[in-house]
Amino acid sequence: MAMKRRVAILATLAAFGLSVFVPSGTVQAGPNAQEIMAKWAESRKLDGSEAVVKMSIIDEKGSARDREISMATKLFDAGKTEKRIYRFLSPADVKGTGVLVFDYDDKADDIWVFLPALRKSRRVVSSERSKAFMGSEFSYADLNIPELKDYDYKLEREEKLGAADCWVVEVKPKSEEVAKSEGYARKLYWVEKANYTVRKGEFYDLKGALFKVLTADKVKLVDSAKSRYRTMKMEMVNKQNGRKSVFETMKIANASNTKDEYFTTTYLERP
Repeated sequence: MAMKRRVAILATLAAFGLSVFVPSGTVQAGPNAQEIMAKWAESRKLDGSEAVVKMSIIDEKGSARDREISMATKLFDAGKTEKRIYRFLSPADVKGTGVLVFDYDDKADDIWVFLPALRKSRRVVSSERSKAFMGSEFSYADLNIPELKDYDYKLEREEKLGAADCWVVEVKPKSEEVAKSEGYARKLYWVEKANYTVRKGEFYDLKGALFKVLTADKVKLVDSAKSRYRTMKMEMVNKQNGRKSVFETMKIANASNTKDEYFTTTYLERP
């Protein structure tokens, strides 16, 4: 009888629109895991942007090397392709180095790296996506939007991360080929409900051991008309070698008129 009375009380509260306490860690009705990750991918895309980024590479002893990078992005193909270009501004030993990325929704990305000493850009093939981005703990795969169709998704739980209410989503590659190309057997993402930004990530190597941990701070609404957000600071800690890298956006502008010519190998190779 006590159980029936409790069920009747909960039903009455729900009928009048009153909230019913749900224990922390359970998953309530809402978008499924794949929908959450699709919204995350969409929320990152700006029609165009120009930014200046500080990249810090910190070794296991705490010594840091800083890099200043200019970055531009623009959407093509009705938003199905995001093109990005990174140009290193300082220090002198990396000045002029550049990376051009064509980040596709439905096929493997195209990436070119230009090193001034070689005076020519080099194509990064899809099997090299797990390689470090310019000596940092971020890989090329970490900085790109993955092909959603190549992964299986599971909504693990809901929990708070600081003040942010998050979904915790497990992402696993559907094939061994994708896993080897990216370098991960599985990933966990903490996605903030309010804006669909990733606030934390855990990356597990091909043997299943924790490899890297991402934390993201300083979420900024860059395009209010389309609800587009960017995290202004990302830190990747390598749990296996003690090193870490930080990407901090010093300034960013929503710029839909960013020039198309920026996103060519010809521009990439300019002195």
